[in-house]
Order: sequence, then C-alpha cells, then structure tokens
Amino acid sequence: MQTQSTTHHAVASREEWLEARKALLAQEKAYTRERDRLTAERLALPWVRIDKDYMFDTPAGRRSLADLFDGRSQLVIYHFMLPPEWEAGCPGCSFLADHLGGTLAHLNHHDVTVTAVSRAPLDRIEAYRRRMGWHFPWASSHDSDFNRDFGVTFTAEDVAAGTAIYNYEPTSATGEMPGLSAFHKDEAGQIFHTYSTYGRGLEEVLGTYMILDRAPFGRNEESTMDWLRRHDEYEDAAPTSCCGSASSQAAA
Repeated sequence: MQTQSTTHHAVASREEWLEARKALLAQEKAYTRERDRLTAERLALPWVRIDKDYMFDTPAGRRSLADLFDGRSQLVIYHFMLPPEWEAGCPGCSFLADHLGGTLAHLNHHDVTVTAVSRAPLDRIEAYRRRMGWHFPWASSHDSDFNRDFGVTFTAEDVAAGTAIYNYEPTSATGEMPGLSAFHKDEAGQIFHTYSTYGRGLEEVLGTYMILDRAPFGRNEESTMDWLRRHDEYEDAAPTSCCGSASSQAAA
C-alpha cells in the first residue's frame, strides 16, 4: 500500500468542488447507462447446451452439475483457485469469497444458487473453509474435466499445443486461474451455459473494491491486490502478489 498525503492534491472551495462534482456526476450517470446497456447485451447472449456429464464431490456426497442447482433454475459458479497441491486458496479468490456469504439469502430467494468449485479434494476444501469461516456451497471437481472445459486450468502441454485459452485469449499461464460461470436449467432438466467472465471481469463482485474506488485514495496499490491478505493474515503477513502468479502459488 502506498503512503498518501494531501501535499500534491488540489484543494478547492466548496463552490469549486461542487462544480467539479456535478461535472463528474454527469460522467457517472453516463457510465451507469452504459453499464445497463452492457447488462442487457449480456442477458441477450446465446446459450450453449451442456451435454457432458460433470460430477463433483460435496459434503452431501457425489453430485452432478444438475444437482448443484439445489432446486433452483439458475446457478453461478465461482472457479476458486485451490488445486490439489495447495494447502490454502489463492488470496485473491479468498478476498472474493469473503463477499459471498451475505448475498446467499438474497440470491437463493431470487432463484439463484451460488457455489464455488475447485480441483482440490473435498477434505482440503473443507479444511480451508473451516479456517476461513465460510458457509457458502463449495464442491470439488478434482476428477472432472470441468475446470479445463471452462477455461480456468491449464497444463504446460496445453500451452505448448496452443489450446490454453484464458479470458478468450491464448495464455502462457499454467495451473489455476479465477473465473465465474453462469448456467440455467430448464423445466425439462436441460442445462445451458449462459456466461463466463475472467480476470478483471470479476471486479464488480468485489464490494470492497467498489468502496475503495470511492475512498479518498482509491485502491491505493502499486500493482493489483499487492496489499491484500487472507482475512486472518493481516497482522503479520508479508506482501504477496495474487491470482495466477508464481509468488501467489508459492504463498498458497
């Protein structure tokens, strides 16, 4: 986190501030209208029917993708970076997961189920969940193609073959990456993939960032999430990078 001061920041009268604020408000309103337009286009995307059988390990036993809907017609999956060889989840994914708990009652009563999915075995997931104090659903895809099929896990062979695609572009990254995917199940039980987003497309889920963007010094970071810790590590944690970098994986 960078040290900030008022030394180099403009200071104005209340009248000057109000004039500048009204000018910014016009831009904020335009941004809101553009966001609404993009949301409408997102909802208008065509859907892809899922014909492949995916199975997951959960605390309730083996469950299919259809089962993960938990009786609802909409499912949002957070692709949480926790592979079998890590003892703890990615700090950035853990940051996002901290924002999920309070949404569940509202989303569930709006016909939306949210769950995390990781490649780690279930016992590793459950141990980390207990450490973090989370209660949202979380499933293991450790013996499934799910992560690879939805573009969040890559091997060196994938990169060499040119089949490693992250955020709809070729990538040289290997291992785990974060993402979010949405699905619909119709009355006949057919499942459709409706949307996926990756990278900075996840930022709007991060309410902490939305608040920081309105704080006096904004995100106050030299590189993305360089200040971030898992929520139980803030007292004595060393700085760490995040989400897909070698240092993040080593720290995890």
